Amino acid sequence: MFDSIAARIDARQRISVDDARWLFQHATDDQLQDLASRVRARFHPPDRATYLVMGIVNYTNVCVARCDYCAFYRFPGDPDTYLLSEEQVARRIAGIISLGGTMVSFNGGFHPHLRIEDYTRLFQGLRRRFPDAITYYEMTVAEFMFICKRTGISYAEGARRFAESGTKWISGGGAEVLADSFRLRHSPGKYKVEDFYEAQAAVLDAGLGSTATMVIGFDETLDERLEHIDRLRRFQDSRLQPGVRGALASFLCWTYKPYNTELGGEELPTSDYLRWLAVCRIFLDNFEHIRTSVLTRNEDALLGLRYGADDFDLPTEDEVTEKAGATISLEFERILDSARKLGFTPVHRAPLPVAGQAA
Repeated sequence: MFDSIAARIDARQRISVDDARWLFQHATDDQLQDLASRVRARFHPPDRATYLVMGIVNYTNVCVARCDYCAFYRFPGDPDTYLLSEEQVARRIAGIISLGGTMVSFNGGFHPHLRIEDYTRLFQGLRRRFPDAITYYEMTVAEFMFICKRTGISYAEGARRFAESGTKWISGGGAEVLADSFRLRHSPGKYKVEDFYEAQAAVLDAGLGSTATMVIGFDETLDERLEHIDRLRRFQDSRLQPGVRGALASFLCWTYKPYNTELGGEELPTSDYLRWLAVCRIFLDNFEHIRTSVLTRNEDALLGLRYGADDFDLPTEDEVTEKAGATISLEFERILDSARKLGFTPVHRAPLPVAGQAA
């Protein structure tokens, strides 16, 4: 079976869902590294890895989604809720820039009292304060969906209004595992998979940039994981058709942190994460960039460069994952040395350009 799959990869033919299942269950680590590196080499030099310094600013912890895997959210009325002012967010961004950050992402959950104009006003103010210093991923697709619904507008109208206000990026965060069976177990009030892709298509159609993400290590089945990457590959195919505006810029896989959550559990072993990362690189042949997660795996994430990843972040902060047990180190040079010891030259990059815009 391995030889058959390897021959198809060398011929640049696609592997099937069943092939991906076989690889994860039966291929050796060396075999997965080999195949993933072959696919990676279609896009990137084999000994080079790119990175950037970024922070995730959590501007509110008020959220009504009630996902059982989240240690961060607080329900409206809880005593320790917060909503940061523009000035408070600006101070956080200034701190990220002082550490060499060139990108900031925002993640604030589903705040029931905020509407689209609250977000556009905040982000416009921040862009005026830092006009050229940093790239903004101003919310996740999941937040965008909630904002549109609370405002009472369509996804197309919401994306248009964000674009007209100056937004450039809405990241693919909030995907977790894109299988409706998983969502029913853990976040039944959040959204269905088809709804998520409808919203992401609207974002891309409006000329905004977006990404693909996945979180593993909950209680998801292998079939649910495979459903996620199969549906994602088909969605990316649809965005790469002639005349379609915008495709997803990258795919990032990270792992669930179980501490202080209702769901609980144990952390996924690094070996399982690396094996799944390799399967993603091999299967998601229409993604140039596969990213590994220093935020949730620390230096172990850099082993993912041997399993097909080509890019990573050096995070400065993220209260969501830190509440659930993530630890963040600002010893960036030590982390980069870990990549060098693995045989890769880390190269600092600029944030990716939005499709259709100049780099």
